[in-house]
Amino acid sequence: MTSANSGAEMVDWDLAVATAVRLARPGPRVGREEARTVVTELRRHAVEAERHVREFTRMGTDEDTPGTPVLVVDRLGWVRANVAGFRTVVRPLTDRLAARRADGPGAAAAGSVGAKATGVEVGAVLAFLSAKVLGQYETFAPAELPTAPDSPESLFDQPRRGLTTPPGRLLLVAPNIVQVERELDVSPHDFRLWVCLHEETHRTQFTAVPWLRDHIQSEVQEFLAQTDVDPSALLDRLREAFGGIAGRGNGSSAGSLTDLVQTPAQREILARLTAVMSLLEGHADVVMDGVGPAVVPSVAEIREKFQRRRDRGNGRLDLVLRRLLGMDAKLRQYQDGAVFVRGVVERAGMDGFNRVWTSPNTLPTKDEIHDPAAWVARVVG
Repeated sequence: MTSANSGAEMVDWDLAVATAVRLARPGPRVGREEARTVVTELRRHAVEAERHVREFTRMGTDEDTPGTPVLVVDRLGWVRANVAGFRTVVRPLTDRLAARRADGPGAAAAGSVGAKATGVEVGAVLAFLSAKVLGQYETFAPAELPTAPDSPESLFDQPRRGLTTPPGRLLLVAPNIVQVERELDVSPHDFRLWVCLHEETHRTQFTAVPWLRDHIQSEVQEFLAQTDVDPSALLDRLREAFGGIAGRGNGSSAGSLTDLVQTPAQREILARLTAVMSLLEGHADVVMDGVGPAVVPSVAEIREKFQRRRDRGNGRLDLVLRRLLGMDAKLRQYQDGAVFVRGVVERAGMDGFNRVWTSPNTLPTKDEIHDPAAWVARVVG
């Protein structure tokens, strides 16, 4: 079999998947008939959520435009699906690093060792996240997407090639949804629809705003292009990152590793990306809260319990990993973005807010995320 890492790739992606498979924790105990019911209900809720989201947001797509797939996966399916997206995003950087060291002494041996080490690290991160993610709109999925498995024995959609559609796909991680609804002791039916409302909002954002994916991808590629490919410089910044985190007390707000290894140019790009991600996450939270009371009877109970779970994490190790991986920043994005969206809608209405999707120039800046009136003055007038 031909390795996915033939050539000069800097990450052994096959090893990343194998590591994640080995380290991923098993999901909750679910009988086969219950699992079949969960998968069927999630697929039905995804269709229902799409209609609710479009009505609330007033965002739609051309009916002749093919939609992006909705896949219900298990934890390992989520891992395999994300590897394809990661490879797409980081390819320019790995190609540059590979070319930089190609002529160095012992480059082939060093490259092989480095790729395997990085593969193990990526796999460990994927294993951790595979138990956390309830749903995800995979923006950078390749254009050739998986189809449902042929085998009637499989309950879940499996990443495989075979159906060409617009890039992107929505993943719903069934075991994690079941685990959280049990932990929170909430109505399974209501919780599953509530999750689908949030994730379907992301799917609507990218299908109704065709330029959004390319804009974010160009920003990410520019961020990677600014990466210093001098190995010694990278090593110095990594040492600074670990030293900075280790030197902070328990009461401080340490940043993530990605925060600490950026160049000044990358910080500017990250500010723009942070504003966009805050907008997308906050918008999804506002839609979820706006639609929820009409279609999810126990939405208030779900929101309260879920927010408490977000705030406390699952223990000390979980909190440390969340900080290092930048997940705390993502939680802040939900809060900041939701305040921005609500502030704009209060001042300009939903149609006024939807001008945010006109072009990259109408996206909020990082400062405007904290000052919705300034965005309204600039864009709505």
